[in-house]
Amino acid sequence: MADGQLEMLVEKPVTAAMLAIGDELLSGRTKDRNIGYLADVMTAIGIDLEEVRIVPDKEDRIVEALNALRGAYDYVFTSGGIGPTHDDITADAVAKAFGVPCEHDEKALQLLAANYAGRGIEFTESRKRMARMPRGAVHIDNPVSVAPGFIIGNVYVMAGVPSIFQAMLDNVVPTLRTGKKLLSRTVTCPFGEGVIGEPLRVIQQAHPDTIIGSYPRYEEGRFTTELVVRARNGEKLAAAVADVEKMVEVLKAQQAA
Repeated sequence: MADGQLEMLVEKPVTAAMLAIGDELLSGRTKDRNIGYLADVMTAIGIDLEEVRIVPDKEDRIVEALNALRGAYDYVFTSGGIGPTHDDITADAVAKAFGVPCEHDEKALQLLAANYAGRGIEFTESRKRMARMPRGAVHIDNPVSVAPGFIIGNVYVMAGVPSIFQAMLDNVVPTLRTGKKLLSRTVTCPFGEGVIGEPLRVIQQAHPDTIIGSYPRYEEGRFTTELVVRARNGEKLAAAVADVEKMVEVLKAQQAA
């Protein structure tokens, strides 16, 4: 195998997607905080979060989105819809997507029964819904409120409440296969995107193994741009950054002339 082919295999990214579930997210009643947290964690451990979808509490929409995502990415993380109420249908939808029954999990029932007994609270049928999961699923521990999330295939099903979602994610992170982390450098450019668009396009084409993002700002009546260069190889990153910095200096000279 050629060196270039070997490098491509080594640097092949590990990818992920997120499926956020809930009518309340789409209506604006609930402001999502889980997407940003997941993105931060994935970036930190070298997994590329490449897609996020938000769907309502409708079984067919959840099944459709989940099947599309789990076939396209290494990992899929879901949030929401595993509570005790009638509209918490994520477990049923995930089971349908995988073609298996959704049933009460004996270990989950025992955990929840002990928790409610210890608090002197009745373990109602509604609360027992939180022990339902697809047959064959593996628990994701919930140190906040006991009711577990679950893993089936490459899908990680977690609660929508941010503190619980975060605790569950923290528990599964050590089990994930991670890739080579993206390195990042930022170059501050005193020009707007309309000025730098064409030369920046040329630089990106010359450095295909990097990702160059431009983030415009408008301050004190003028546009500036933050240019963020990302790559998994330090030398390739440095080469692209050098060209971006040279572009900025050339534009400054042209403006001053």
